[in-house]
Amino acid sequence: MLNLFLRCLILYSFLLIAMRLMGKRQLGELQPFELAITLVASDLVCIPMADASIPIIYGLIPVFTLFLVHILTTKLATKSVRFRKFLNGKPVVLIENGNLLPSVMKELNMTVDDVMEALRGSGYFNPSEVEFAILETNGNLTVLPKSQNRPCSPEDLGIKTEPSTLPVTVIMEGDYIGDNVAKIPYVTKERVMKFLDNRNIAQKDVLLLLVSGEDVFLQPYVGEFLTATLSSDEATEASVSVHVTKKKNPDKQGYDIPNDENVGERKE
Repeated sequence: MLNLFLRCLILYSFLLIAMRLMGKRQLGELQPFELAITLVASDLVCIPMADASIPIIYGLIPVFTLFLVHILTTKLATKSVRFRKFLNGKPVVLIENGNLLPSVMKELNMTVDDVMEALRGSGYFNPSEVEFAILETNGNLTVLPKSQNRPCSPEDLGIKTEPSTLPVTVIMEGDYIGDNVAKIPYVTKERVMKFLDNRNIAQKDVLLLLVSGEDVFLQPYVGEFLTATLSSDEATEASVSVHVTKKKNPDKQGYDIPNDENVGERKE
């Protein structure tokens, strides 16, 4: 029993490392040769994993061989456009100027339902809204909408906007991620903790905290999310600190700041 457990652990770990080194693509984004390698590698590992009479090396060597084949194939594909087209195919136009292309659909063995499903997945429900729809080599549909149907942008309205900043995860599931904060020169752990203290929220109660420039997105485990800025809290504290204790003078309207003469008169 222990032998089977260790065999499964070793083979699974080896397969996981090999697949990790092959890249980060999701299953739906794999090229045909990558999908074939994935299926074959998983099947080869299952045989020695389930049968203790087969040496474990019989599962490791084939997976390692497939890993080398993947690396070699990928290198060749990056060097040769012709080999890359042979290996992966090429993108195909499915919709042109709002018109479905039946001849192309027949060549790809696609039905109208398939095209409409992919079109809806891109956010469009009517082919007339589409200038071009291209079926990529990984099976995804890329849509270029007609100019009158694309979303309006600030550039269309002549509005100047500030450059976007990448949101950085500072706290996730209660854990402070110091490596991410080190990449932001103007954010420190003290500022983040003070931001949470001002809202009576403990670090362990934070599901997600993102910082983008001075903007903060905070999602606690309990309650609604909130957005604020780090500088707003500091500005509020600064405005409070410059307030001077004021004494009301009954002979005058309003408030006067005490001075040395008033203090001397009170002592007499």
